[in-house]
Amino acid sequence: MPAASAQLRRHRDDLVQQVGRSTDAADVFHRASARLRRFVPFDAAAWLGTDPGTGLPTSPVRIDDLDGITQAMCAEHWQRELLVEDVNLFRHLARAEAPAAALRRSLAEPAASGRYRRFLRPLGFGDEMRTVLRVGGAPWGTVTLWRREGRPPFTARETALLAGLSAPLGEALRRHARPAEPLGGPSAHDRPGLLLFDDEGALVSVNDEARAWLAELPSEPGVPTDLGVEIPVWMLITMFRASAVRHGAGDGTARTRVRTRRGRWLVCHASCLRDAAHGVGDTALVVEPAQPAAVAPIVVEAYDLSDREQQIIRLIARGAGTAEIADELLVSRHTVRDHVKAIFAKVGVSSRGELVAKLFAEFYEPVHAADVTRAHAG
Repeated sequence: MPAASAQLRRHRDDLVQQVGRSTDAADVFHRASARLRRFVPFDAAAWLGTDPGTGLPTSPVRIDDLDGITQAMCAEHWQRELLVEDVNLFRHLARAEAPAAALRRSLAEPAASGRYRRFLRPLGFGDEMRTVLRVGGAPWGTVTLWRREGRPPFTARETALLAGLSAPLGEALRRHARPAEPLGGPSAHDRPGLLLFDDEGALVSVNDEARAWLAELPSEPGVPTDLGVEIPVWMLITMFRASAVRHGAGDGTARTRVRTRRGRWLVCHASCLRDAAHGVGDTALVVEPAQPAAVAPIVVEAYDLSDREQQIIRLIARGAGTAEIADELLVSRHTVRDHVKAIFAKVGVSSRGELVAKLFAEFYEPVHAADVTRAHAG
C-alpha cells in the first residue's frame, strides 16, 4: 500500500506540473486528460471551460470517447441541467465545500437521478464523477468522468483526488485567461453576428457575420445544423439558459464570453423573443466583439487582484506616488510598497509604466469611466 500511495502521488504531481506548462486552455485539458487516466480510470469524459462571472460553459471544450450521443440527447441533457433538480448539479458543486462528487456515492439508488435514467443508462454508463474547477470561489471549468456499466464505481478516494485537483486545474485555466500579448488582433469585421433558434433549440437562421465569427472560434466539438454551420456546445448551452424562461426559470437572457483563436474576446448574448401575445418565441443569440468593460471582470479574476490592489492600480494610473497613495488610502507607505510589489508579481511587470500600459488603458479606464460626472459652466 505505501508503494501504491507513493505512485499515486507521483502521478498526481506529474499532472499538476504538466498543466502548469500548458500553452493555452485547451492544452490544459489535453495534458490533464492523458495523465488523469493513470490514477482515476474513466471510459469517457467531458472537459469544459466556464465563464468565471456567469458559470456558463465557454471554450475550450474537450470530449473523450463519448460516442452515441445525438443532438437531441445533448439538448435534453443541458436543458435538464438548467431546469431540473438532480444530484451533483454543477451550480451546486460550484458552491459546495467539496467541488467533486460521484453519482453512486451520492445516491443509494442511481435510478433516483433523472440524469442517470435519461442519459447515463441509455449510453451504457454506470457511474459519473463531476468536478468544478474553481479558484477563490470562481468557476473556471468543469470535468465530468463516466464509467461503463459493470465497471467499479468511483471511490471516495478518487472523489477526494478530483476535489484536490480542482484548484490546480482551475488556476491553469485562469492563467490562460489573462490578456494576450498584444491583446487580440485585427479582425475582418466588427459587426454583430445573429443566430436564431426555434423553441426546440434548432437553428433556423444565421447571418453572414455570425458565420464569420463562428469560423474564428477554436476548433472544438460542435452540433451540426441544416444551415451548414456547427454550433459549439457552449453556445448551445447559453441559448438553452436563456430559453429556460419558457419553463419559468431565469429572466430569458444569458451571457458568456469566449476568445477567438487569435485571442480576441467575444461576448455571446442570448435572449428569448416575445410574440404579439407576449408569449415566449424564438431565441436570438448575438455574437460580437467584447468591449473592455465586459472583459475587465475576467482580467481581475485572472490576475487574482484584490479590491485594495485595484484601488492602487487606479491611483498609479493617475500618476500618484507612494506617499499620495498612502494618504489617500489611510495606510502606511510600507504597506503601499508591499501592495505594489504584489501587483507587479501577479501581472508580470517590473514598473508602474508597464502596469498602466498593460492593464489600465485596456480595462480599468472603460469600466470606471461611467463613474465620472462631467459638467460644463454656463
